[in-house]
Amino acid sequence: MDVTLHAPIEQVKAAVADVLSQEGYTVAQDDSGNVTTGMRQEIRSPWNWLLRWRFGVGKSRVEARVVPQDESTTRLRLQVFHRGKDGLFDTWEDAETPLPQSAANEIRRIKNALRLL
Repeated sequence: MDVTLHAPIEQVKAAVADVLSQEGYTVAQDDSGNVTTGMRQEIRSPWNWLLRWRFGVGKSRVEARVVPQDESTTRLRLQVFHRGKDGLFDTWEDAETPLPQSAANEIRRIKNALRLL
């Protein structure tokens, strides 16, 4: 998804990092406006790696690009990549992103964090 937000770039970067961190992602940012995450933590326990890499039914990660248009407007492009499988002996394949992890829902949460809704 590609949206224009009426907020300064620093506020948008902070909101993106905060929202994705709350969703269980490990967030990494660089100075050029790229925001990337690792795979989403599905459960908060030491067994998360087993669920995510062996048994799991889905895993997702996010890539975002934050670019200033002017002093008070920022362009945000956010993509969610989701992979899924049915069982232990299946392979991971690209899959439809579940609604709670969808790009539209993440954009909605970011707008809410910026109080733009």
